[in-house]
Amino acid sequence: MGQKRALISVFDKRNVAGLAKDLADLGWEIVSSSGTAKHIREGGVPVKEVEDLTGYPHLLGGRVKTLHPSVFGGILARRHFEGDKADVEKYGIPMIDMVVCNLYPFEETLKKGAALDELLENIDIGGVTLIRAAAKNFRHVVPVTDPEDYAAVVEEIRSEGNVTLPTRERLAARAFLKTSYYDAVIHGGLSRSCGREEPFAPLRVLPLSKRLDLRYGENSHQRASLYGNPLEDIPWRLVSGKPLSYNNLLDIDCAMRAMDILHDDCACVIIKHTTPCGIGLSEDAVEAYLKAFDCDPVSAFGGVIAFTREVDLRVARRVAEQFSEVLVAPSFTEEAVGALASERPNLRLLEWDGDHSGGTSLLRTWSGTLVQEDITPPLPDPDSGEWVGEPRGDLWADLLLAWKAAALGKSNSISIVREGMTVGLGRGFTSRVDAVKWACMQAGGKAAGAVLGSDGFFPFPDSIEAAAEAGIAAVIQPGGSIRDSDIRDVAAKLGISMFISGWRTFRH
Repeated sequence: MGQKRALISVFDKRNVAGLAKDLADLGWEIVSSSGTAKHIREGGVPVKEVEDLTGYPHLLGGRVKTLHPSVFGGILARRHFEGDKADVEKYGIPMIDMVVCNLYPFEETLKKGAALDELLENIDIGGVTLIRAAAKNFRHVVPVTDPEDYAAVVEEIRSEGNVTLPTRERLAARAFLKTSYYDAVIHGGLSRSCGREEPFAPLRVLPLSKRLDLRYGENSHQRASLYGNPLEDIPWRLVSGKPLSYNNLLDIDCAMRAMDILHDDCACVIIKHTTPCGIGLSEDAVEAYLKAFDCDPVSAFGGVIAFTREVDLRVARRVAEQFSEVLVAPSFTEEAVGALASERPNLRLLEWDGDHSGGTSLLRTWSGTLVQEDITPPLPDPDSGEWVGEPRGDLWADLLLAWKAAALGKSNSISIVREGMTVGLGRGFTSRVDAVKWACMQAGGKAAGAVLGSDGFFPFPDSIEAAAEAGIAAVIQPGGSIRDSDIRDVAAKLGISMFISGWRTFRH
């Protein structure tokens, strides 16, 4: 069979000297290059240089080291093909039975904000080619790309005399995962650095790395993890409390969207099942919380609470009186963290300063992956929309909050607002008139003189009739129905002022 040969070329040198020693002790010849060879030699292991195989020194300042037929012929040769064996013998190509390789740290270089020239110098060429060649020929060559696999590879050689086929298959699949991820990060990093990002290009690659393993998904029979784009940091910090769950993260997404759209106000939003169940505005955070809680105290149980202002001890003590899963805020005072950690040790405190990447959102469906812009909808402008009936500038603040509340709720979404707080929310209904009726029922007597917001147009006048019956004074809606003229006529007849914003805000 002849002596086995391993080519080792790594940037991450963790445990590589130990691997080389173990292989050498098992009779393998070690071939390496530049810094890796020096590191292994310092560990007391004899090393043959790559240039001893190729007859060429490192060229172009080290850019060209392994790219040579004497290297890749030895990796790609199929031991059972007569033609390959003839070429190997004719050209004196030494066989390579293992490739140990990891890559220049492009991702780390990108994260530290390096300039374009430094990014380019950290794009690995030879290493990626070595890995792909070994992985392609895994039946004859062992591709090793992760220091975590060193011990298992050595143990199999000791116990089996070689690395088994199942292990080779696993290592080959991992190798192609590493190179495809690496190239995806390079594509994203260079596109961003050069200002060439194309969110709706004909082809799309998305590198994702695991950030958190979650206990389970929406239900206990579903596995789940949180992945993130390496070009983006997790935008929040878990200050205190239990680890986050899958459902927590879904609700937190709605909470952050609410904080973004309400950031100009001192606001509190309570989220349940990815939709608000109460929103309150006030100059005082405690008062804002009480307003949000009062909208639907039953649904608020076990919800996610978000504030647009810092949570201090006074706010913390009030929130601690109710059971909640997560509390999100731009910041927490030390006293607030201490009190909540003591009184509600399982309550997750999440700090988010409003930073978000925007860009696009991706949703996996059975039909394929849907991609759309992920942007905060433009706010209605009282000077650019259309008033039907008497303009109600005196109610504009409440109308704007009603519009925001409807935009945050699940479609079909209806919100009723009075004096800076939601008093009725109809969300997730398949019928818009049913959403109106539910919100009016929840508001009860508070609907009289209140305002109503809708995330979509009214297809029939029945919603306006239900709102008028409850005493609604003004409505904000996007318009766009083929029956808009009927809706206007009914609103005017029933004495309801209506603002047509022109912007639909569905959230499915």
